[in-house]
Amino acid sequence: MVNNEILVYALGKLKDQVEKSQCYVSQSKKYELNLENGEMSLLRTTLDNTFGITIINNHKKGNITLNKTDTQSVDDAIISIIDICESSEVDTAFDIAPFQQSKVFALGDQAPDLDKMYDLLNQYAKEVKDKYPTIKLMDTAISFTLTKKYLMNSNGVDFTEALGTYNFSSVFAAKSGNKSSSFNYSGYYLRQLENDLLSYGSINKVLKETTEQIETNCIEGKFKGEVILSPDCMGEFISNYINTYLTDVPLISKTSLLKDKLNEQVANPIFTLHSKPRSEKITKGYNITGDGFEAEDMTIIDKGRLNSFVLSLYGANKTGLERSKNTGGCFIVDPGETSIEEMIKSVDKGVLVNRVSGGHPNDNGDLSVVLKNSYYIEHGEIKFPLNETMISLNLNEAFKNINQVSKETIDFGSDIFPYVKVKDVLISGK
Repeated sequence: MVNNEILVYALGKLKDQVEKSQCYVSQSKKYELNLENGEMSLLRTTLDNTFGITIINNHKKGNITLNKTDTQSVDDAIISIIDICESSEVDTAFDIAPFQQSKVFALGDQAPDLDKMYDLLNQYAKEVKDKYPTIKLMDTAISFTLTKKYLMNSNGVDFTEALGTYNFSSVFAAKSGNKSSSFNYSGYYLRQLENDLLSYGSINKVLKETTEQIETNCIEGKFKGEVILSPDCMGEFISNYINTYLTDVPLISKTSLLKDKLNEQVANPIFTLHSKPRSEKITKGYNITGDGFEAEDMTIIDKGRLNSFVLSLYGANKTGLERSKNTGGCFIVDPGETSIEEMIKSVDKGVLVNRVSGGHPNDNGDLSVVLKNSYYIEHGEIKFPLNETMISLNLNEAFKNINQVSKETIDFGSDIFPYVKVKDVLISGK
């Protein structure tokens, strides 16, 4: 693995040439086992190296990244980045993180349990074949990645992070005769391997649902109804909401509908959203932000009230708002008081959304997506799996129109989500 010696070297070379500098080096080593056509394939090991330099001089900024860490490559990169900086635009918001106490962070296994990886993946293939005979496994893999990162800057910041995580992902479809479902998938992150692979995340649920989706139906026309967003698709809606309203670009450009809503109600009071990269509940977390700060957990929406934007140091300087405690992700939505069964029974006419495909929201948050692997609900009962169905909503209004949150949650290792029901969504069939 790499170490911080190259950072000391780079910062030393830059010391008398620029006002401020920050460097990081990261190396990831990944061990991966795959299933091909349901059969075990050979172990593959890959290495990924990244070295990055940021400099600020005369309120101008330069960035460069490379995949080599020898001194000659660094010397060449420094010459290039100084030229880049000199030709950049002046912006007084450019800065680097201030001094913080040096820290070393280590989480998860620091080496893979290859025998356990093999046994669990082999067991998964056999269990799926026995339990779900119509399922055809496609791209399915278990991996272990150890990422070691060093970050230092000219203000004395000196952080080291070593993160070991297991990742399981599986793509599949169900087939019976000459009919088949659409592709479906699920996955999660783990800190250690303990139980069988079917027992984590939503994988068991998604496999079962896929076997039900060989035969699908469509609904006619358009109507306003209720939408239940499953944990499997909640991350996409939350990320769209964050990126549309709460991050650097929409707040700097002032396109965000929530730019003046800090400490005001922006969602139903039953909804609370955290970003917790340091939580013991989150496997795929982080301890260091990209702009050089020790990450902290934060609550973005507290009982419907906007508690924090998701701003970098640059975004904070540019807008005059407070820099957020982390850079987002690692989302946890607090569970509610309604079971998923009660939630479905409360729907007169609507859909259960498991996966979506389609466009990105515009600056206002208007979004239209095609439903995948989802279900039609009528009079409190799931009627059939859907095809050719779309939903359209405005993200700002949708978060206000949340009216139920489930007791049940699913832990994906990277995020933890319940089911969330939203009223007054436009649902369009054929």
